[in-house]
Amino acid sequence: MKAFSHLHRISITTCLSLLSGAASAHTGHGTSGLFEGLTHPFGLDHLLAMVAVGLWSVTALSPQRAWWGPATFMTSLVISALLGTMGVTIPFLENLISLSVVLFGAMLVLSRFKISHMFGLGLISVAAAMHGLAHGAESPEAGFLAYAIGFLITTATLHFGGVVVGLGIKRFIPARESLVATTLGLLLGGAGIYLFSQL
Repeated sequence: MKAFSHLHRISITTCLSLLSGAASAHTGHGTSGLFEGLTHPFGLDHLLAMVAVGLWSVTALSPQRAWWGPATFMTSLVISALLGTMGVTIPFLENLISLSVVLFGAMLVLSRFKISHMFGLGLISVAAAMHGLAHGAESPEAGFLAYAIGFLITTATLHFGGVVVGLGIKRFIPARESLVATTLGLLLGGAGIYLFSQL
Protein backbone atom coordinates (compact mmCIF):
# COMPACT_ATOMS: atom_id res chain seq x y z
CA MET A 1 0.00 0.00 0.00
CA LYS A 2 2.87 2.38 0.86
CA ALA A 3 4.56 1.53 -2.46
CA PHE A 4 1.34 2.33 -4.32
CA SER A 5 1.04 5.66 -2.51
CA HIS A 6 4.63 6.52 -3.40
CA LEU A 7 4.04 5.59 -7.05
CA HIS A 8 0.87 7.67 -7.06
CA ARG A 9 2.79 10.75 -5.82
CA ILE A 10 5.49 10.25 -8.45
CA SER A 11 2.86 9.98 -11.20
CA ILE A 12 1.14 13.17 -10.10
CA THR A 13 4.45 15.05 -9.89
CA THR A 14 5.45 13.86 -13.36
CA CYS A 15 2.11 14.89 -14.89
CA LEU A 16 2.28 18.33 -13.28
CA SER A 17 5.84 18.80 -14.52
CA LEU A 18 4.81 17.94 -18.08
CA LEU A 19 1.80 20.25 -17.98
CA SER A 20 3.76 23.15 -16.49
CA GLY A 21 5.97 23.31 -19.57
CA ALA A 22 3.41 22.31 -22.16
CA ALA A 23 2.70 25.75 -23.57
CA SER A 24 6.39 26.50 -24.14
CA ALA A 25 7.68 23.17 -25.35
CA HIS A 26 10.42 24.67 -27.51
CA THR A 27 12.19 26.99 -25.12
CA GLY A 28 14.22 26.84 -21.96
CA HIS A 29 15.40 23.23 -21.92
CA GLY A 30 18.60 21.43 -22.72
CA THR A 31 19.00 19.80 -26.11
CA SER A 32 22.36 18.06 -25.87
CA GLY A 33 22.28 14.34 -26.41
CA LEU A 34 20.03 11.36 -26.63
CA PHE A 35 18.04 11.96 -23.43
CA GLU A 36 17.03 15.48 -24.45
CA GLY A 37 16.04 14.17 -27.86
CA LEU A 38 13.90 11.51 -26.23
CA THR A 39 12.13 13.99 -23.95
CA HIS A 40 11.72 16.95 -26.31
CA PRO A 41 8.63 15.61 -28.18
CA PHE A 42 6.73 15.34 -24.88
CA GLY A 43 5.85 19.02 -25.11
CA LEU A 44 2.06 19.04 -25.39
CA ASP A 45 1.96 20.41 -28.94
CA HIS A 46 4.37 17.76 -30.23
CA LEU A 47 2.72 14.98 -28.28
CA LEU A 48 -0.81 15.73 -29.46
CA ALA A 49 0.26 16.17 -33.08
CA MET A 50 2.15 12.89 -33.23
CA VAL A 51 -0.57 10.83 -31.56
CA ALA A 52 -3.09 12.45 -33.90
CA VAL A 53 -1.10 11.40 -36.97
CA GLY A 54 -1.20 7.76 -35.90
CA LEU A 55 -4.90 7.98 -35.11
CA TRP A 56 -5.73 9.69 -38.42
CA SER A 57 -3.74 7.11 -40.38
CA VAL A 58 -5.80 4.25 -38.96
CA THR A 59 -9.06 6.16 -39.34
CA ALA A 60 -8.59 7.55 -42.85
CA LEU A 61 -6.31 5.04 -44.58
CA SER A 62 -6.71 1.37 -45.37
CA PRO A 63 -5.09 -1.12 -42.93
CA GLN A 64 -2.29 -1.77 -45.43
CA ARG A 65 -1.48 1.96 -45.61
CA ALA A 66 -1.85 2.89 -41.94
CA TRP A 67 1.93 3.33 -41.66
CA TRP A 68 1.99 5.99 -44.41
CA GLY A 69 1.05 8.86 -42.06
CA PRO A 70 3.78 8.17 -39.48
CA ALA A 71 6.36 7.49 -42.21
CA THR A 72 5.50 10.76 -43.96
CA PHE A 73 5.70 12.72 -40.70
CA MET A 74 9.04 11.24 -39.67
CA THR A 75 10.61 11.72 -43.11
CA SER A 76 9.57 15.37 -43.26
CA LEU A 77 10.63 15.80 -39.61
CA VAL A 78 14.19 14.62 -40.29
CA ILE A 79 14.64 16.68 -43.45
CA SER A 80 13.32 19.87 -41.87
CA ALA A 81 15.33 19.29 -38.67
CA LEU A 82 18.49 19.18 -40.78
CA LEU A 83 17.42 22.46 -42.41
CA GLY A 84 16.77 23.89 -38.96
CA THR A 85 20.34 23.13 -37.91
CA MET A 86 21.48 25.27 -40.85
CA GLY A 87 19.48 28.24 -39.63
CA VAL A 88 16.44 27.81 -41.87
CA THR A 89 13.30 29.06 -40.16
CA ILE A 90 10.00 30.78 -40.91
CA PRO A 91 8.11 33.59 -39.15
CA PHE A 92 5.68 32.69 -36.38
CA LEU A 93 6.98 29.12 -36.19
CA GLU A 94 5.66 28.50 -32.67
CA ASN A 95 2.21 29.73 -33.69
CA LEU A 96 2.19 27.44 -36.70
CA ILE A 97 3.19 24.45 -34.57
CA SER A 98 0.23 25.09 -32.27
CA LEU A 99 -2.04 25.48 -35.28
CA SER A 100 -0.81 22.13 -36.61
CA VAL A 101 -2.61 20.53 -33.66
CA VAL A 102 -5.78 22.33 -34.78
CA LEU A 103 -5.14 21.05 -38.32
CA PHE A 104 -4.84 17.44 -37.18
CA GLY A 105 -8.00 17.83 -35.15
CA ALA A 106 -9.82 19.06 -38.25
CA MET A 107 -8.43 16.15 -40.26
CA LEU A 108 -9.86 13.72 -37.72
CA VAL A 109 -13.25 15.43 -37.80
CA LEU A 110 -13.24 15.23 -41.60
CA SER A 111 -11.88 11.68 -41.77
CA ARG A 112 -15.40 10.31 -42.33
CA PHE A 113 -15.42 12.06 -45.70
CA LYS A 114 -13.35 10.52 -48.45
CA ILE A 115 -10.78 13.27 -48.85
CA SER A 116 -7.75 12.46 -51.01
CA HIS A 117 -5.22 10.45 -49.04
CA MET A 118 -2.39 12.21 -50.80
CA PHE A 119 -3.80 15.59 -49.78
CA GLY A 120 -3.93 14.43 -46.17
CA LEU A 121 -0.38 13.12 -46.32
CA GLY A 122 0.71 16.42 -47.86
CA LEU A 123 -0.78 18.31 -44.92
CA ILE A 124 1.02 15.95 -42.54
CA SER A 125 4.30 16.59 -44.35
CA VAL A 126 3.91 20.37 -44.12
CA ALA A 127 2.95 20.24 -40.43
CA ALA A 128 5.85 17.90 -39.67
CA ALA A 129 8.22 20.37 -41.32
CA MET A 130 7.20 23.00 -38.75
CA HIS A 131 7.96 20.63 -35.89
CA GLY A 132 11.24 19.61 -37.55
CA LEU A 133 12.43 23.19 -37.97
CA ALA A 134 11.86 23.73 -34.26
CA HIS A 135 13.76 20.55 -33.40
CA GLY A 136 16.63 21.54 -35.65
CA ALA A 137 16.82 25.10 -34.35
CA GLU A 138 17.22 23.74 -30.82
CA SER A 139 19.70 21.01 -31.69
CA PRO A 140 22.99 20.92 -29.78
CA GLU A 141 26.09 22.34 -31.41
CA ALA A 142 27.61 18.88 -31.15
CA GLY A 143 25.91 15.52 -30.98
CA PHE A 144 22.99 16.21 -33.33
CA LEU A 145 22.86 12.56 -34.38
CA ALA A 146 22.17 11.31 -30.86
CA TYR A 147 19.62 14.08 -30.34
CA ALA A 148 17.89 13.22 -33.64
CA ILE A 149 17.80 9.51 -32.82
CA GLY A 150 16.19 10.40 -29.51
CA PHE A 151 13.40 12.52 -30.92
CA LEU A 152 12.76 10.01 -33.72
CA ILE A 153 12.37 7.17 -31.20
CA THR A 154 9.87 9.18 -29.18
CA THR A 155 8.06 10.34 -32.32
CA ALA A 156 7.69 6.76 -33.54
CA THR A 157 6.44 5.70 -30.11
CA LEU A 158 3.82 8.45 -30.04
CA HIS A 159 2.69 7.58 -33.56
CA PHE A 160 2.40 3.96 -32.48
CA GLY A 161 0.27 5.06 -29.52
CA GLY A 162 -2.11 6.83 -31.90
CA VAL A 163 -2.27 3.76 -34.12
CA VAL A 164 -3.08 1.55 -31.14
CA VAL A 165 -5.89 3.90 -30.05
CA GLY A 166 -7.28 3.91 -33.59
CA LEU A 167 -7.15 0.13 -33.86
CA GLY A 168 -8.81 -0.20 -30.47
CA ILE A 169 -11.68 2.02 -31.60
CA LYS A 170 -12.10 0.01 -34.80
CA ARG A 171 -12.11 -3.29 -32.95
CA PHE A 172 -14.16 -2.56 -29.85
CA ILE A 173 -16.58 0.19 -30.90
CA PRO A 174 -16.71 0.08 -34.72
CA ALA A 175 -20.28 1.38 -34.83
CA ARG A 176 -19.16 4.59 -33.10
CA GLU A 177 -15.83 5.02 -34.85
CA SER A 178 -16.93 8.15 -36.70
CA LEU A 179 -18.39 9.73 -33.55
CA VAL A 180 -15.27 8.99 -31.50
CA ALA A 181 -12.97 10.33 -34.25
CA THR A 182 -15.04 13.51 -34.45
CA THR A 183 -15.01 13.95 -30.68
CA LEU A 184 -11.25 13.42 -30.46
CA GLY A 185 -10.75 15.78 -33.37
CA LEU A 186 -12.75 18.51 -31.65
CA LEU A 187 -10.78 18.01 -28.44
CA LEU A 188 -7.50 18.23 -30.35
CA GLY A 189 -8.65 21.36 -32.12
CA GLY A 190 -9.61 22.94 -28.81
CA ALA A 191 -6.24 22.02 -27.30
CA GLY A 192 -4.44 23.54 -30.28
CA ILE A 193 -6.39 26.77 -29.96
CA TYR A 194 -5.55 26.90 -26.26
CA LEU A 195 -1.84 26.38 -26.96
CA PHE A 196 -1.98 29.11 -29.62
CA SER A 197 -3.61 31.49 -27.15
CA GLN A 198 -0.76 30.98 -24.66
CA LEU A 199 1.96 32.16 -27.03
